[in-house]
Amino acid sequence: MSRILLIEDHERLATLIHKGLSAAGIGVDVCDRIDAAWTSLQQMPYDALVLDRGLPDGDGLALLQKLRNAGHRVPCLVLTARDALHDRIEGLDAGADDYLPKPFAMDEMVARVRALLRRPVDFRSLDPSHGDLTLHTSNSELSNGDERVTLAPAEVHIMLLLLRKPGEVVRRSALEAAAWGLSDAVTPNALDVAVHRIRRKLLAIDSCQRIVNVRGLGYALRENE
Repeated sequence: MSRILLIEDHERLATLIHKGLSAAGIGVDVCDRIDAAWTSLQQMPYDALVLDRGLPDGDGLALLQKLRNAGHRVPCLVLTARDALHDRIEGLDAGADDYLPKPFAMDEMVARVRALLRRPVDFRSLDPSHGDLTLHTSNSELSNGDERVTLAPAEVHIMLLLLRKPGEVVRRSALEAAAWGLSDAVTPNALDVAVHRIRRKLLAIDSCQRIVNVRGLGYALRENE
């Protein structure tokens, strides 16, 4: 499942957008401030952003410019009540991929988000690999050569994050956010259970890669020594 970050401070509108995108099979996390959104973006690789301009702590375009200056290419749809031509130009120049003025039809907004999700951020993210492992995101399979296993949705997101940072320790909070989103309640041992299942699947396909527990910090994908 694709996951996007919605940055919108109008609670009712955020709820409606969340429902519309969720009904279309798109996972949604919601932030209402620029600083909270920036923190979320450091924790999880989102597939797209839906960004409001008028936020309590500034213009949403400031966040977008910060992302683009840092090299982030995540597709972004800007939502705003500012629909003058110069406002749209300003948004596109700041790095927006699309621009939708308020008010808007929910069906159109969902269609525009789907269009953004069809644009790969970079080709490495489609089927990330490391060592003898490849994650096939189109069918949720993890492979080592001809050996394959199917991953559950949460397991796919966990492996996606670990494969994007091989050898690095990924914090528990980041893995939980990737697997279940920021808004979902997660039981204390849910991550450990999911990692245990993935470890069994790595053994089933004879992978040399192992998920190592770094006590007090998180997990890392490392080659078995």
